[in-house]
Amino acid sequence: MRIGLSSPVLADSGPRPPWEAEAGVAELRTVFTTADRLGYEFFTCPEHVSVSPGLARGERFYDPVATFSYLAAITERIRFLPYVLVLGLHHPLELAKRYGTLDHLSGGRVVLGVGVGNLEEEFALLGRPFADRGPRADDALRALRASLSVRLATYHGEYYHFTEQVISPHAVQQKVPIWVGGHSRRALRRAVTLGDGWAPAPVTYRGPDLETLPRMLAEHDLPEGFDVVITPPARLDPTGAPEAALDLVGRIGEAGATVVNLVVRHRDLAEYLDQLAAAAELFGLDRRD
Repeated sequence: MRIGLSSPVLADSGPRPPWEAEAGVAELRTVFTTADRLGYEFFTCPEHVSVSPGLARGERFYDPVATFSYLAAITERIRFLPYVLVLGLHHPLELAKRYGTLDHLSGGRVVLGVGVGNLEEEFALLGRPFADRGPRADDALRALRASLSVRLATYHGEYYHFTEQVISPHAVQQKVPIWVGGHSRRALRRAVTLGDGWAPAPVTYRGPDLETLPRMLAEHDLPEGFDVVITPPARLDPTGAPEAALDLVGRIGEAGATVVNLVVRHRDLAEYLDQLAAAAELFGLDRRD
């Protein structure tokens, strides 16, 4: 089981301890260099361009490209997962250029988390069509795959058309992993047919529970190497309740997950770092001390 991190600080969706709202660059540097040293698989960073005050999912959203570019310069191994990019807010070539450049600069450490999006007001504010965002996202995924890791990109689909467009620099990975978000059966089907993995929302945001997940996965012939990325339904406490943490991650694996997007209990930065170290030991991560 690979273990990544649902990053603190970078968004304020859900209940968060006060230290996260007050954290600055120094705290970010400490958290992410520690996670890199401890052997975690990835950091996450959500994306919203603009939201209205009082949004239930929060108001603070760091920009993924800017954030990951900084983190790439101070880390060595850990990968960068935007969780998730809203496909309908971008042209595929824009994503190929921005994240291809990030992949180039980071030495091939990008994993793309993408989704259809559901904030109609954000689409309207940016002048993007909302009603057909599903089929438009499908076409964007095909166009993105055609342009991520090549210098000269050509694609002709239902919504997107381009011929011999130069993308330089481009991604250095021959195939940048694409994990598709969304909690529905339609989202899983999109992930199986157009992506390399499925990263549904947590159960607290209508994602599948551990009883539903195996039934959903059984409806598909999953490709070899297909990842299923699950956020635990409750925050883990590796320092205070290690056996419970092991049991929950074990049950997540038994339900079909290949990757856990870890969330831990904490009240301040010091406790968060202690929890990361304890979890790394508990799950046998490849530490580099």
